[in-house]
This record gives sequence, C-alpha cells and structure tokens, in this order.
Amino acid sequence: MQIVEVTDEKGAIAAPEWFSKAEAVHRQLRTALPPEYEAKMKRVFAGGARMCVAVEGADVAGVAVYRMYENTFYGKQLYVDDLVADERRRSRGVGRALLDHLEQKARAAGFDSLTLDSGTQRLQAHKFYFREGMAVTSFHFLKKLK
Repeated sequence: MQIVEVTDEKGAIAAPEWFSKAEAVHRQLRTALPPEYEAKMKRVFAGGARMCVAVEGADVAGVAVYRMYENTFYGKQLYVDDLVADERRRSRGVGRALLDHLEQKARAAGFDSLTLDSGTQRLQAHKFYFREGMAVTSFHFLKKLK
C-alpha cells in the first residue's frame, strides 16, 4: 500500500487521477457531499484542508482529509477532517496506514498533537481510534444555523 498526497502544500490538486478515484470512497463516509464534488473540495482545500489517499494497485483504498494549524488549546495540531477506508477493505490496515502517514507528517512538522472528531454513532471507528492510542479529551458541541 502506498500513500499519495493528492493536494500540494497550497491546496491545489496535484494528482487529479487519484482525486477522481477518491470521490467514491470519500462518499462512503460523507454521504451528504454535493454532486459538485470537485467544486466543493476545492473550496475545502482553499480553506486549508489537504487530501491524501491510500492506494492499492490502481484503486483508492482509503481517503484522508486533514489540515495543519495552531489553536489556543491543542497548540500546533494536525486535525483529521475525514478518514475512511473503502468498505471492501476495512480491517486490512488501510486506516492505520493513513493515520500513520498523518502522524509522521505532524511529527516532522514539530506539531504537538493529532486530533479528530468522530460521530457518536461510529462505534467501530472509535474502537479503531482507541487501538491506535487516541483518547477522548473533550466533547464537540454543535448548534445548526441552517
């Protein structure tokens, strides 16, 4: 398995062939993504997000969308917006490979932490995150405005 950075350091799509193949896997997690996937993701990338994919042969086995920034609580962090393994390849090391890649990026940048949010209903994902040494450190609150 190989990890490929789909975006460059400025958020431009640097690997369009992998970006196109990532959409179907990404939608397994984010089912509400609009039909205009490329336009949506370009806006997300313009806001600081980046994407990498786990590749097996000619297929995308997993997708990670992340951003690197500093805040007042966690300090310098790599925040994972989305982490998804293709449903046909779950429990085969895809998520671990992506998470390991992101952790290495964060460490190489001298960052303090790797963080993510996970929906309360995603119990299998939580088991995975606990196995990977992550801990629940706070609650995420939301008030919908639309």
